[in-house]
Amino acid sequence: MITVDIEEEKKEILRRYRRLLRKAKPVLKDGDAKIIKKAFNTSVDAHKDMRRKSGEPYIYHPIAVAQICVEEIGLGTTSIVSALLHDVVEDTEYELTDINKDFGPKVTKIIDGLTKISGVFEHGSSQQAENFRKMLLTLSEDVRVILIKLADRLHNMRTLESMPRHKQLKIANETIYLYAPLAHRLGLYTIKSELEDLYLKYSDEDTYREIAQKIAATKSARTRFIKNFISPIQKEISKLGYPFLIKGRPKSIFSIWNKMKKQNIPFEEVYDLFAVRIILETDIEVEKAACWQVYSIVTDYYKPNPDRLRDWISTPKANGYESLHTTVMSKAGQWVEVQIRTRRMDEIAEKGFAAHWKYKENASQRSGLEEWISKVRDMLEQSETSAIEFVDDFRSNLFNEEVFVFTPKGDLRTLPHGATALDFAFDIHTEIGANCLGAKVNQRLVPLNHILKNGDQVEILTSKKQKPNEDWLKFVATSKARSAIKDALKEEKKASASEGKDIVRRKLRQMKLPMNDVTLNQMRAFFEQKTVLDMYYKIGKGSIDPTHIKKFREVRETIDKNPAREISDAKTFKKEISKIKGEDQDSLLIGEDMDIVDYQLAKCCNPIPGDDVFGFVTVNEGIKIHRTTCHNAAELLSKYGYRVVKAKWMSQKEIAFLAGLRIIGTDRVGLINDVTEVISHELKVNMRSITIDSDSGIFDGTIMVFVQDTKHLELLIKKLKKVPGVVKVSRVTT
Repeated sequence: MITVDIEEEKKEILRRYRRLLRKAKPVLKDGDAKIIKKAFNTSVDAHKDMRRKSGEPYIYHPIAVAQICVEEIGLGTTSIVSALLHDVVEDTEYELTDINKDFGPKVTKIIDGLTKISGVFEHGSSQQAENFRKMLLTLSEDVRVILIKLADRLHNMRTLESMPRHKQLKIANETIYLYAPLAHRLGLYTIKSELEDLYLKYSDEDTYREIAQKIAATKSARTRFIKNFISPIQKEISKLGYPFLIKGRPKSIFSIWNKMKKQNIPFEEVYDLFAVRIILETDIEVEKAACWQVYSIVTDYYKPNPDRLRDWISTPKANGYESLHTTVMSKAGQWVEVQIRTRRMDEIAEKGFAAHWKYKENASQRSGLEEWISKVRDMLEQSETSAIEFVDDFRSNLFNEEVFVFTPKGDLRTLPHGATALDFAFDIHTEIGANCLGAKVNQRLVPLNHILKNGDQVEILTSKKQKPNEDWLKFVATSKARSAIKDALKEEKKASASEGKDIVRRKLRQMKLPMNDVTLNQMRAFFEQKTVLDMYYKIGKGSIDPTHIKKFREVRETIDKNPAREISDAKTFKKEISKIKGEDQDSLLIGEDMDIVDYQLAKCCNPIPGDDVFGFVTVNEGIKIHRTTCHNAAELLSKYGYRVVKAKWMSQKEIAFLAGLRIIGTDRVGLINDVTEVISHELKVNMRSITIDSDSGIFDGTIMVFVQDTKHLELLIKKLKKVPGVVKVSRVTT
C-alpha cells in the first residue's frame, strides 16, 4: 500500500495554484484574484476526498485544466473560475444554485453547459449523441464551454497512462473522432496536434514510439540543416526593418504517420518532415505586403514548388487561420515548407478563437468563425434527423474549408468545400433542392453532382416531376441538403415497405409458412438486413428479388432436417446458414472474463492473430473483431464505447488467415517466379490471388496470402524484401 504524505500534497496543491496565478497575472483585473481564490477554495473543499486513477489528489485536474485555459488557449478570469469548478456539480454535492449564489450567472451558465456534456459518449448511443447536441447548443451561446471542455480533454489525454487499456482505446478514439476536429475548427492548431499525437500514442504505441525515436535521432542534423537554410534569408529579411523571428519545427508525429499511411511510404521518404516558420512584428495595415516581401526573399534564394503555394492571408481559412505557405527546394536537394505570418496571425493560429476575439476590434465584418457558429445554430434548429445522424453530419463538416459561389443576381453564398450544385439548390430553398434537375455553372450546363469552385455563378434548373432519390445522399456535403433528402426518402420508404410487406405475405402464404416473428427474423437474417422493415423496403423496391424467398425456404428446410437442435432465433439461424455456406471460424478470448465465444473477423481490416484487436457487439451479427488501427475504429470506439469488449489472441493454432501484401519493384525476367518461389515453396504459404501490373519497367503487384499470424506475415515480408528487384513490401487492408 502506498503511503501518502498529506502535508507534502497540500504544499504541492498550493505550488500549482500559485503557478496558475502567475500565468494568469497579465489578464487579471481588480478583484479577479479574489474570485479565483474563492473558486480554488470551493474546488479544494468539494474534491477533498477524491483521487484520480493515478492516485493523485483530484484537485490537480481542475488546476491543470485552468492552467491550459489561461496559458495555452489565452482565456480570462471567467474561464479560469469555470475550469476550477467544472467537475464540482457533476461529481460532488454542490448544485448550480450554490454556484450561482457564489459566482454569478455567467459562470453558472458555463458550468451548466459543461455538466450537460460531461457524459458525452458514456452510456447509450442516442444518449451520447443527445448530449453532444446539447454541447453544441452551448457553443452557439458561449464558446468558452467548448474551449474549457477541450482543455479538460487535453489534460485527460496527457494523463491517460493510468487508465486501463480498454478505457485508453475508448477515450483516445473518442478524441480523434470528435475533439481533435473540434479543436481544428476553432483554430486551436497546437492543441489539435497534441490530441492527435496522444491518440496515436495510445492506439498504436509501437508506431508512435518508432516515429518519435526517428525524429529525435535526426534532431542534430535537422538543427544544422535549418541553421544553414535560414542563414542567407535572415540577412535579407533584417533589411526590411521589421523585428522578426525564424524557427524550425518538426511536423507532428500524427501528421507524419498520416502521410506514411496515405502514401504508403516509410519515414525516410516523407519529404517535408519539418517546417520553417518566419514570424514578423508589423502593424496590421502593412501585414499582407510585409509577408509577400518575405516570400519574395525566400523564393529569390530557393526554388518554390508552384503547386504548394497556399495564400491564407488574402483569403483566411473559415476558422480564422491566416498564413502564407510555400514549399521550396533547399540547396541540399530537400523540400522545406516555409510558413510566413505576423505575430498577430501566429497567436490566432496557436490559440484560435480566444486570440481571435482579442483582435476583433480590427475586423470590419463577421469572421468565418462567427459565420460558422451561426450555421451551427441554424443546423440545430432545422435538424429533425436522429441525434446520431446529426453528430455524423456535424462531424463531417468540422474539417471542411469553404467555397464562395454566387447566385445569378450576384448574391454571395458560402458552402463547405466539396459542395455540389445540389447543395446550392437546397441552400436556396428546400423545395428548389427537391425539384432540382440540374444547374448552369458559369452559363454551362452541369449535372447535380458537379462540385462547385470558388467564384462559380450558379443557376438552378427545376422540374415538378423531379423528386429526391437515395443516390443524392452520395453527392451532397451540407447537413441541410442531407436532412431534407432523408425526410423525402422516409416518406417514399414507407410506401415501398408497405408494398414489400404485401409481397412477403403472399409468398409465405403460397409456401404455407406462418408470417410470425420467428419466420420474419429468420428471413431477415437470410437476406442480411438490419431490420425486418429494411427487408420489406428492399423487396418492395426490387433490390431483393421476391423469387429468392423460395431459396430462403430451401435453406430453412435443410436446417429443419437436422433434429440435433431446435432453431428458434435469428442469431442461431444465421450461424446455421454460415455452416451450410461453409464458413470456418476460429475462437478468440473475449470480454472481461476472457471467455471463448463466437465472433466474426471484420472485413474492413482483416485482423490476423498477433494484431492488436478489440471486439464490437453488433446489433445483428454478434461480435465482430477489428484491428485497433482499423479506419472504422475511431467511430466505433467513440460513438458506441459501451458496445466494445476486450479481445486477445490465445496461443496460436495452425489456422490460415487472409492477408494482403503490396509489392513494388523494378521489373525483370523471372521476378514473379522468384516471388512465388519464396511464398509457396520456401515458406509453404498458400496464395489466394495475385494481381500484377507492369509499366515502364516498374512492377506493382498485390498478393493475397494465407498466414498463421503477424509473425508469420513479418517473416514473409522480410524474405520478399530480399528478392533482387523488390523495392518495397507492405501489408494492405483488403
